[in-house]
Amino acid sequence: MRKFVVALLSLALLLPLSAFAADQGDLLQKIEALSRELESLKAQMHEMQKKETVKEERITMVEKKAEAAEAPSWFKIGGDYRARFDSLRGESKAAFVLFAPTPQDVFAKQTVDNETLLTNRFGLNMEAKAMEDITVKARLLMYKVWGHETEEPIGGSSNGFFADRFFLFDGNVGHVPSDNTLRVDQAYATWSNVFNQPVWFSVGRRPSTGGVPTNIRQNVEKVGNAGVPGLLIDYAFDGLTLGYAPDIDALPGAYAKFCYGRGFDSGYKTAANGMDDVDFIGINVVPYDTDTLHLEFQYSRAFNIFAFPESNGMLAGFMVDPADPTGTNVIPVTVANTNVGDIDQYGMVAMGKIEKVGPGDLNLFLSAALSVTHPNENTLNLGPGVSFGLLGNANPSSKTGWSAYVGGRYDIAKTGTKIGLEYNYGSKNWITFTPAADDIWTGKLGTRGSVYEAYIIQELNKKPIAKRGKAFFRLGYQYYDFDYTGSNNWMGAPVDMDDVIANTPLFFAPLKNAHDIYLTFDVMF
Repeated sequence: MRKFVVALLSLALLLPLSAFAADQGDLLQKIEALSRELESLKAQMHEMQKKETVKEERITMVEKKAEAAEAPSWFKIGGDYRARFDSLRGESKAAFVLFAPTPQDVFAKQTVDNETLLTNRFGLNMEAKAMEDITVKARLLMYKVWGHETEEPIGGSSNGFFADRFFLFDGNVGHVPSDNTLRVDQAYATWSNVFNQPVWFSVGRRPSTGGVPTNIRQNVEKVGNAGVPGLLIDYAFDGLTLGYAPDIDALPGAYAKFCYGRGFDSGYKTAANGMDDVDFIGINVVPYDTDTLHLEFQYSRAFNIFAFPESNGMLAGFMVDPADPTGTNVIPVTVANTNVGDIDQYGMVAMGKIEKVGPGDLNLFLSAALSVTHPNENTLNLGPGVSFGLLGNANPSSKTGWSAYVGGRYDIAKTGTKIGLEYNYGSKNWITFTPAADDIWTGKLGTRGSVYEAYIIQELNKKPIAKRGKAFFRLGYQYYDFDYTGSNNWMGAPVDMDDVIANTPLFFAPLKNAHDIYLTFDVMF
């Protein structure tokens, strides 16, 4: 107050001498009014400070309760829940579908749809530090259709469109909606700093799903040095990894690793079962890994690929009766499983973030890959003139396919809004291993043709209580435009969709196009 009066008097000294003629009483009244106004402002500020103090105390109390509820420092637990709505529609062409659910569906040409598919997915994550440099991580996963206890609404005999949804097997279990069983999706132990070197060894059921850059549209962080490129592998594997992460100033975050996985165990060899195991190896190199740039390269090879994922199984279907010259009668047939050859993959991923582009950040990515098949002499023989091998029919030969995947997401931090666009294309002979992909129709990155996707994410502006606390809605649309048959299936030669006619023998009903409008509500904790 004293400083205020001194300042006021100082200003008065600068006024012209005529100002001193003003009435001193009037001046004092003005000074008193200003003093009262200043006291009022002080009272208001004091009241605001009290409210802020109360608010901070409440926040501190919540944080303390959250800390008290946390597990011991050696153990962490978290997870996620997702409710999802899909509206699905597709157009199939007329063809001779060998593995149709009934003889009446063999020559089917129809519009297929499921206007309201509803699903629940729940994941539970755990991490335990067992001892110095040794950690165990696990993820339990449940994924089911509302009102159903099997995968039938989107796969199996009721689907009959794509191999990665027709079978429920080790590579996609838990990632394709089925029942309410809480399965072990991941369980692996990691030994870090092996012999006090920047080396790690990890073994168990691997975190080999949801890899970069597919995590961008899922609105989750990338898996880390345990993950794999999503364009090449999205498969629930059991296996091991040996990795090396040198400290190089010019290459921040660089690492390399060797991976091995068992994709299929054929069981005991008997007179009725001559199947070999299916094994995978891979070499993954990440020369640069920061928040704004990630580069990744991978080579992988699958040995002794199975014709279908059953150890001593018989695949059943229908085919034209050879004794019927009209070709109108169909008869049931079965065929035994076999190994059909090897597949090589070569792929790369480049991901980057450009910060402060207008009101938000721009995330961009590019991923590309090649697939090369090495068929053996084994085929599935279904009758005269009908046999299928690795990406070929009677006498399959080596085939090379390719795929590209590009997209971006624009993040507006102030509103929590994220807008994404993606496109991927696969060539005629493209084949990948993505049965666990988070797509309902089929893993979109295995499509022979084009897939367009647009989505918008809206995060809820709430203070997180859990360490990973986040909740958001995601509204999206996918459009599949198939150029060739057999997407995500390595058995039989792909056929141009324009060349498919009613008597073309195919494993699955050929969809020409497919649509999916989806809405999810995700909560992470």
